[in-house]
Amino acid sequence: MQATGLRPSKRLLIKIVLAGLLLAASYTLYLDFAVRERFEGKRWELPAKVYARPLELYPGLKLTVTEMNAELTLLGYRETASPEEPGSYCWNNRTLDLVSRPFPFGDGFQESLSLRILFSGDRVQRLSDRTSKKPLPLVRLDPALIGGIYPDKKEDRVLVKLDQVSDPVLDALIAVEDRRFFSHCGIDLRGIGRAIVATSTGDSVQGGSTLTQQLVKNFYLSAERTLQRKLTEMVMALLLELHYDKLEILETYLNEVYLGQDGDRSINGFGLASRFFFAKPVSQLDLHEAALLVGMLKGPSYYNPRSNPQRALQRRNLVLRVMADEAFITEGMLIAAQAEPLGVVERQSRGTSPYPAFLNLVHRQLRQDYRDEDLRSEGLQIFTTFDPRVQRAAERALSRRLPQLEKARGIQPNSLQGALLVTSTQNAEVQAVVGGRDPRFEGFNRALDARRPIGSLIKPIIYLTALQYPERYTLMTRLDDSPLVLQQPGTKDWAPENYDQKFHGEVTLLESLSNSYNVSTVRLGLKLGVSKVMSNLKQFGLAREVPEYASSMLGATPLSPLEVTQIYQTIASGGFNAPLKAIREILTAEGKPLQRYPLVVEQVVEGAPTYLVTVAMQEVVRRGTASNLGSYLPSALEVAGKTGTTDNFRDSWFAGITGDHLAVAWVGRDDNQPTSLTGASGAMSVWGTMMADLNPEPLILPEPENVEQIWVDPVSGLRSGAGCRDAIKLPFVTGSAPTEFAPCSRPSVGKSIKGWFERIFDR
Repeated sequence: MQATGLRPSKRLLIKIVLAGLLLAASYTLYLDFAVRERFEGKRWELPAKVYARPLELYPGLKLTVTEMNAELTLLGYRETASPEEPGSYCWNNRTLDLVSRPFPFGDGFQESLSLRILFSGDRVQRLSDRTSKKPLPLVRLDPALIGGIYPDKKEDRVLVKLDQVSDPVLDALIAVEDRRFFSHCGIDLRGIGRAIVATSTGDSVQGGSTLTQQLVKNFYLSAERTLQRKLTEMVMALLLELHYDKLEILETYLNEVYLGQDGDRSINGFGLASRFFFAKPVSQLDLHEAALLVGMLKGPSYYNPRSNPQRALQRRNLVLRVMADEAFITEGMLIAAQAEPLGVVERQSRGTSPYPAFLNLVHRQLRQDYRDEDLRSEGLQIFTTFDPRVQRAAERALSRRLPQLEKARGIQPNSLQGALLVTSTQNAEVQAVVGGRDPRFEGFNRALDARRPIGSLIKPIIYLTALQYPERYTLMTRLDDSPLVLQQPGTKDWAPENYDQKFHGEVTLLESLSNSYNVSTVRLGLKLGVSKVMSNLKQFGLAREVPEYASSMLGATPLSPLEVTQIYQTIASGGFNAPLKAIREILTAEGKPLQRYPLVVEQVVEGAPTYLVTVAMQEVVRRGTASNLGSYLPSALEVAGKTGTTDNFRDSWFAGITGDHLAVAWVGRDDNQPTSLTGASGAMSVWGTMMADLNPEPLILPEPENVEQIWVDPVSGLRSGAGCRDAIKLPFVTGSAPTEFAPCSRPSVGKSIKGWFERIFDR
């Protein structure tokens, strides 16, 4: 009876055991599938890498020693006594010896070069190969990495092959983290026992987990500490070792591990950590540097050499001691390595990018051609138009001038905001973007998104529209600046006033623009037709519809600095509309060309009226509302510019053109409260400060074939002789100049002699 009674329970036990085995087998098969799917598929989401323009060096390049040093700092080059390795340099007075880094450009791989660069004044005087002494016409340095477009976890890494990792890294890793890596099958029972004993004595250097287990934990599992997770980790480690080679597992580990934080960006893998802490590739790491990185694996934040240098030094030296005990290095090598300083390069935390406003523009332009998930995972290499030198000048100008303006005007500290956008006049490339007072702030980007009334910045478009009709309008055409009351059904009467609250009667078109007279401008705009002016605004690059109101003639239409820059770029380009671009080309993660962004231009207005209005904008700077710009820049630069001020001094604008740069500056408050600043006293001071730092080229306007230079009397607007008193020389579309001559009364001797010479040598 007793034996018979046990049979059901035995059968139940057998069923439970079989069910458990079946469940374990099923779970193991599931884990096996999970291990192989991830390991054989796409292992990492690789962020897109965003690069600045490469610095091109050539004899005659305008570049100071200070600017060159700033470029080298951004590139992470190291100053040494004798530069031999790529990414190192040495100064000898004004001579720079430099070894460039190799780099895979879109037009071909560029090898490392050993260079000697001689500076004279603010220019590169000579460029040569240090070895052959042969002069070089042009050298391109590797571009600075200025940011990335990251996956949701903000993980960043530089993938490396196992043969690209220096031996000291591999030796330190095996010695400290997994001494039996090449002999165990994924788990190491002896190692677990040794770790338990070491932990109990308080002398723990090596943990119980193998490198394979650590990889499984990082690659597949969460960081929770439970028995179930640990058992799962061990099973997956066995499966990983069953399917894959030890060297492949080790290479994956080297690319996966977490080694620090840079703002909101995580530093993963030895490839990126080597560049982040030592500004060199992992293949060039010395023994003491490798020991530091391996030592940080135990606690990247706790042993961070920048924030906890003493703690990091002790940990590094302990790793070196273990390497000596395990016979990876000699006692002599140990003593020498422990005597070395940490050697970590200085750098400020930059997070995903130190230039968020510019990266914001790049990301927006990329979205026109690429899916966001591809940008965040495919490891694209994006080469941009970003110019670090121009960006530094823009940031300095805004950060210096805003506090000064607040103090001078009695404005509440930290209440003023600003934005700056700089492009190349030659090719519409965006060189710098500052989105606010704090250039590192990743929030609201005022350069791209703050749409504010532009005030008098609209006026050059109105006058250019008029000058498209040379039979009716020239720079000497008389305009009416008498009181105006505009009556429209359903709205209050509108009576525009001038800034000086005076009316000036009859004024020339040139005088009206240079002094920014409101009333004569409104009369002109209404006569031309608001719709015609707004149509030109769109032709000049404004991509959205804007309302057609009479008040639009005084800039009531709100635009962003980016939109204003696009419009003024067409003026700077002589009537050719070229969409602003922040990207030059894109390569795949493997370095294969994917897409280029060439210059695309379309002539939207003839050259002559654009030339005339640009000359008038030069007069704005010489004698008009922007004449104080002379306190920042020499008059020989012949800058063309326009100030803009909105009602109650809420917005201060300035747009200016030099021979090589177009820049638009805005100053105001986020709460739209008055600032007491005009365009000249606010934004122009920011613009002038920046340009003085950049030392720009003079604006030399190419004269269209159908334009002629004529001497005229500024009072009557009639033709005049070159030697006549107060006569001025102005451009006219051929056939539009006045034909009647004004009497040349009381010419001065100086004027006569000057006119005689100009008639002889004038071109």
